[in-house]
Amino acid sequence: MAASSRSAREAKRRIHQMEAKRELRRDQEQRRKRDNLVAAGAGTAAVVLAVVLQLTAFAGNPTEDEFAATEAGLTNPSASATPSAPATNGPNIPAAGTAAGKTFTGDLVLNGKPLGVELNGTTAPQAAAVFKSLSDEGFYNGKSCHRLTTSDAFGVLQCGSANGDGQGDPNYTWGPLENTPADNSYPAGTIAVARSGNNAYGNGTQFFIVYKDTNIPADSAGGYTVVGKVTSGLDVVTGIAAEGITPGSSDTDGAPVQAVTIDSFSLK
Repeated sequence: MAASSRSAREAKRRIHQMEAKRELRRDQEQRRKRDNLVAAGAGTAAVVLAVVLQLTAFAGNPTEDEFAATEAGLTNPSASATPSAPATNGPNIPAAGTAAGKTFTGDLVLNGKPLGVELNGTTAPQAAAVFKSLSDEGFYNGKSCHRLTTSDAFGVLQCGSANGDGQGDPNYTWGPLENTPADNSYPAGTIAVARSGNNAYGNGTQFFIVYKDTNIPADSAGGYTVVGKVTSGLDVVTGIAAEGITPGSSDTDGAPVQAVTIDSFSLK
């Protein structure tokens, strides 16, 4: 009887173990399905967000309507909320220390015409490290400048989108904000970093060249990192601006009539 009881207890124990394992597998399968649904939903949301960003086309920098609203003392309109990036940089982002205290000079060649540029690793070490790394890799060669603004007080040419459509790369975002103007003023010749709206860690590969004195309202994250300046050849950009904007939804904000290609971006 004792042996029989032990056998029965052992059989029950094994049955319980098997049931527990089956339950665990069911939970894992349900969790996997939920994760897949969440991933699919996130993917759909990312596509919708990318479309919105493409339409606004300034990687979070204010549109002309937002600028006008701020100038009028109104609340900036927002087409959609921008998800926050992690407040840390991934391993694919170069360390700020690689540029800290250094000054990089070189040429940004647009449509065969060079602009002398200077990046300041003292005031914006993280930004300078990123753009030095990307230029060394040849990332910008062949990329376009996809957006131009031409209003009286808002004149910038934006460049560096991976696909030339104004969308950012979600796998290449970084922060923090550095050297942002306290008065929101960006003098002619400024080179600043485009980013997703309301996100201090939403910087990416895009930058904008200010070709006339411009005021850009800060958003909830702050201003836009000033990484450097154009030291010569700014007339190349003003010449592009003089050609105007491709007709579209705005008379002063859109793709430049003169297609703009970055032939090379070299820094030393």
